[in-house]
Amino acid sequence: MVIGIIVAVVVVLVIYVIGCYNRFVTLKNQSEEAVSQIDANLKQRYDLVPNLVETVKGYAEHESGTLEAVIKARNAGMNAQTLEEKDKAAAGLTGALKSIFALAESYPDLKANEGFVNLQNQLSALEDKILNARKYYNAVVKTFNTSIQVFPGSLVAGIFGSKFARLEYLQVDEAEKQNVKVKF
Repeated sequence: MVIGIIVAVVVVLVIYVIGCYNRFVTLKNQSEEAVSQIDANLKQRYDLVPNLVETVKGYAEHESGTLEAVIKARNAGMNAQTLEEKDKAAAGLTGALKSIFALAESYPDLKANEGFVNLQNQLSALEDKILNARKYYNAVVKTFNTSIQVFPGSLVAGIFGSKFARLEYLQVDEAEKQNVKVKF
């Protein structure tokens, strides 16, 4: 009878460890899926930038500094390897694109150009998708990190060592936290 109880306890513990392990793997895979979604959206955005630059170039030829900044930011994003580098490059491109859209205010013909408006709408939709993918990633990271840090999940995560290391959140770039200055 004592052996039966010991066997039952061991079986329950093994089943619990397997359940925790599977949950950790599922959450880790979800975080990787979220990163892939962010990458896909960023790629779409990077693919639109050359079209935007060409459209603007025809209207604002003497604004080459702004256009070069956009191209440089796009290239930095395309060459980024780590999630942190990609996130930083995406923030840089967002700032450069804001300059392009602000530039359009000075060129009524550009602002009225159907191609420009279409690209602007596509980029805006992609920004929303990227934001939602970032939110999803951070939500998965929160769930994963909580799961591996609370008892008894922390014991199970500890058994598997660095396989279930804490994941990092995507942070908002400091430049994006600044208040927008409006001048009249």
